[in-house]
Amino acid sequence: MEIKLNDKTIELNFGVRFVRELDKVAGMSVNGQSFGFGLTKSLPALQAYDPAVLSDVIYSAAYGVKPRPTQKAIDDFIDTCDDLEKVFDEVNKEINESNAVKVAAKNMKP
Repeated sequence: MEIKLNDKTIELNFGVRFVRELDKVAGMSVNGQSFGFGLTKSLPALQAYDPAVLSDVIYSAAYGVKPRPTQKAIDDFIDTCDDLEKVFDEVNKEINESNAVKVAAKNMKP
């Protein structure tokens, strides 16, 4: 998936590395011990169209971009996006089709 951020095309990837990056941004930590759960916390929030979580997901999925866009740049993209619902739908679609994530996404659906 690609998005246009500040006139630059950004490639988003939703594989295993995305999950690891999302754990860093949105995972659980207890007494300094990381427990992951970034995906588990983020998928329901994406379904609810939470813009802060969308920002975390985009940031995590942009791990391979050099230089990586800042969280502020992604927040600004979301704040000024003409069709934010479309971005949510595309991200959810990509996640549901990603080999590394689709099983977890499927098992989290009611």
